Amino acid sequence: MSDKLNKLKSELTPSKIIEYLNRYIVGQDKAKRAVAVALRNRLRRRVLPAEMAHEIVPKNILMAGPTGVGKTEIARRLATLSNAPFIKVEATKFTEVGYVGRDVESIIRDLTEFSVSMVRKKMLESVQAPALERAEQRLLDALLPKREHKRPSQDFMNFNFNNFNVFDEEFNNNKAQALNSSNNNEDNDNNLSFDFAESASAKPDEERLDAEREKTRAKFLAMLKDGKLDDREVDIDITDSIMAIPVFGGAGMDAMGMNIGEMLNGMLPKRTRKRRMKVKEALRILQSEEAEKLIDAEAMAREGVENVQEEGIVFLDELDKVVVKGGSSSSSGPDVSREGVQRDLLPIVEGSTVQTRYGPVKTDHILFIAAGAFSGVKPSDLIPELQGRFPIRVELEPLSWENLQQILTEPENSLIKQYEALIETEGTKLKFTPEATAEIAKLASKMNSEMEDIGARRLHTMMEQLLEEISFNVCDKDLDEIEITPELVKERLSQLVENRDIRRYLL
Repeated sequence: MSDKLNKLKSELTPSKIIEYLNRYIVGQDKAKRAVAVALRNRLRRRVLPAEMAHEIVPKNILMAGPTGVGKTEIARRLATLSNAPFIKVEATKFTEVGYVGRDVESIIRDLTEFSVSMVRKKMLESVQAPALERAEQRLLDALLPKREHKRPSQDFMNFNFNNFNVFDEEFNNNKAQALNSSNNNEDNDNNLSFDFAESASAKPDEERLDAEREKTRAKFLAMLKDGKLDDREVDIDITDSIMAIPVFGGAGMDAMGMNIGEMLNGMLPKRTRKRRMKVKEALRILQSEEAEKLIDAEAMAREGVENVQEEGIVFLDELDKVVVKGGSSSSSGPDVSREGVQRDLLPIVEGSTVQTRYGPVKTDHILFIAAGAFSGVKPSDLIPELQGRFPIRVELEPLSWENLQQILTEPENSLIKQYEALIETEGTKLKFTPEATAEIAKLASKMNSEMEDIGARRLHTMMEQLLEEISFNVCDKDLDEIEITPELVKERLSQLVENRDIRRYLL
C-alpha cells in the first residue's frame, strides 16, 4: 500500500489540475474545482482494495451556464490531462428506443472505439523499431531478389516404367557380367571421382555467391539507412484491405457493432498487388504493414475495454434540450421522445452493461459530465432519477469584459497569438496594444448583453471583422509592423456594434 500511496502523491493533485486548466480557460473557478476533485478521486480509488474500489462510483457533474463560457473546454482539457478515453456527444442526437435515430448505448460503443484506437496508437508506437527492421529486410528482398537454386528433378510423366520389366532379367545376368566388368571398374571409379570433385567444387561456389550476396545486402542496408536509395524506384507487394461498409438500418442497428468489411476481412484471404514506387514511400508502407502484424488484437481490445471502464469520460452536451419545461411532457410532439431519452440515459449513467464488438463494457465507473445553458428550463426539470445521478452541480458565470480581455491575451492558444502567428508568416509583425484588446472586449461584452449571450465565441466574429482588410492586403504591402490601436478598433467595429440590421446577420 505504501508504494501505491507514494505513486498517488507523485501524480496530479487538485491544485496542479487547476493550474493546468488555468492555462487554457479563464475564470469558472467553481467548475474547475469540481472537475479537479472528481479526477483526483479517480486516482485515489486506484490505491484502495478491490472490494472497496468496486463500491466507489464517480460523482457525476452537471454544469449549467450560457454558451461559450468554457464548459466543453474544461471537460476536453481534463481528458487530455489524464490521458483518458473521452467523447463529446450532444443529447439532441439521440432518440427514445422505438423512434428512428441513434439509441443512447451508442455513446458507450463510440467511447470504446475511441479507447481502442488510443491503445492501438500506443502499441503501434512501441513496435516501430522492430517493424522498421522487418520492413528494411522486405525492401532488400525486393531490391535484391534471391538467387534460385535449381535442382534436377525426375520428369514423372516421361519416366520409363518398362525399366521394371527388365529389372529381373538384368539382375540374373549380373553374375555372368561381373567377371567381365572388372576392367570397367577402374573407369567407373574415375568417373565417380570426377563427379564427386565436380560437386565438391560447386558447393564452394554457392557458398561464395551467398557470402557475396550477404555483403551486397549489408551495403544496400547501410545505403538505405542513410537515405541514399530514397529516390530509387522499386516494385513491392502491398496487401489490399477491403473497404469497410457500414451497416445501415433503423434504431438499434448500430448495436451489431460490426461492418461488412470486417466480416469479409476475416473470411476472405488477403490479396496482394504489386506497386511501383520510390524506396522512401515503400519503406513507410512496409513499416506500417509490419507494425500491424506485431500488434496483439486481443490484448488491444482487452486494454481498450478496461480503460473505458476505469477511466472513461463522457461529456454530454445540450442536456437542457431534452428537458421538458415544468418536468412533464405533453401527449404529442417531440416532448415524448425528449423524456424518453432521459429514461434511456438513466441506466447508462447509473451503471449497466453495454455490448460492443470488443466485448461487454460496464459503465459503473465512467465519469459523466453533463452541460447545458438551462435558459428556458431548470436542472430540477430533469426526471428525478436522473437528477440523483448528477450530485455535483456547478453554475458557470457569464463572462465579463475583463474575462473576455483575458481570453484574448492570456491563454496559450489565445486568439491574438493565433492571428499574430498567421500574419507573421507574411513577414509582418502584428501588435495589439493593451487598450485595443480592452476595447475589443468591451464591444464584445456590449453585444453579448444586447443580443444573445454567446460568450467568448463573440470574439471570433469581431476579430475577423477587425482584421479582414489587413489579412487581405498584407501580402501586397511590404510592412515590418502593424499596430492595432483603440482608434482602429472603433473604426472597424463601430458599424457592427451600433447597426442593429447588420447584427441580425452577424454573430
